[in-house]
Amino acid sequence: MEYSHRYPAYPTQEVAAELEYHIDIHRQAYNYTLYEYENVDADDIGSAYKHHSRLPGWKDEFTIFSEVNSKALQRTVTRFYQNLSNLNDQKENGNKVGKLKWKSQREFQSMTFSQSGFELKNTSGRRATLWLSKIGDINIRYHRDIPDKADIKEVTVKKETTGDWFVSFGLETDDADLPDKLALDELDSSNSVGIDLGILNYIHTSDGKTVDWLTLEDEYERLRREQRKLSRKEKGSNNYEKQRREVAKSKRHIRRKVLDYQHKITTWLVREYDAVFVEDLNVKGMLEQSHNTRNKQDAAWRQFITLLDYKADLYGCHVVQVEARGTTKECASCGVETAKPIWVREHSCPSCGFECDRDANAAMNVLQRGFSELGLEWPEDTPVETALPTDTHSVSAKRVVETGSLGA
Repeated sequence: MEYSHRYPAYPTQEVAAELEYHIDIHRQAYNYTLYEYENVDADDIGSAYKHHSRLPGWKDEFTIFSEVNSKALQRTVTRFYQNLSNLNDQKENGNKVGKLKWKSQREFQSMTFSQSGFELKNTSGRRATLWLSKIGDINIRYHRDIPDKADIKEVTVKKETTGDWFVSFGLETDDADLPDKLALDELDSSNSVGIDLGILNYIHTSDGKTVDWLTLEDEYERLRREQRKLSRKEKGSNNYEKQRREVAKSKRHIRRKVLDYQHKITTWLVREYDAVFVEDLNVKGMLEQSHNTRNKQDAAWRQFITLLDYKADLYGCHVVQVEARGTTKECASCGVETAKPIWVREHSCPSCGFECDRDANAAMNVLQRGFSELGLEWPEDTPVETALPTDTHSVSAKRVVETGSLGA
């Protein structure tokens, strides 16, 4: 299994200047890869592996490419072809996309060392040292240990728009070292849960728990205040650049707060249950709707689902996405669909008379579809009326935070 750990980095002024210089060389390498891809008619153009064979020639023609680590240079070429592959995937999915463009200095702010050229040292305390080939030592805040059984496959150094530096370690763990998941035939409604990504609450579970939305009013007010200050600065001046960083810090604070909240909720879910079923939402389509767009974007539901998927193997939990269409309209008891305007918060089935909270009904439908997705029959001794709680209670934020925090 592959995953990553990210750490704040604190290079000295000399090392930071060297990092920026190396990143700019990698930016030029990325742009030159694009140039050759579009203009060179040769048999060794068209894939990252083939393009790597041209790098010795680059170094003979442009000595600047000899100043950076050779493996990192190869990784930059690979980065171009990964971007190209992602672009082609979007085209195949019917999206209208353009073509890859040259990167400016502001657009290219990271580099990756793959396989070699790095060493993590002095990891006994809360500080550690990362050595990078042809650059030197970088101090990092080592706030969580890298697992002993995980291998570091690559290291990425990035400078954020705020001016802060971060280091990400790409880790790989043998599947044999991961916790075992409960056998499918042992899953039932008591150790499994369906998740409805709601409107009044951030999530609503099939066993009657809710988690409230994250409050971001103060953060957005700060962002608006910093943006107003920026609008009064002369573009290109030192004061403008200083204020631009303040705006970037405000945006980063919002992103971090949402991500931290999602990490804690998802960790709580995969620790609490043996199977978690969630809707496979068309987030792009939802954001294109005219109403409530910013709140939906703050929810970052696709990121939430991605975090659940990534933690499934780490914690030995089954995480399955199910078809989202109709989970709100369909009765969890008899399956009859009933249209409900967004303001109707109660489910009342005209066919069987089953009544419950609208989101609870949707969560139970997600749970039942999850069982079907795994090829399991819904337990006959667990009718929906007894599996679905009649009351709904909010999970304490303190409980979610404590369960989902690192080291809990």
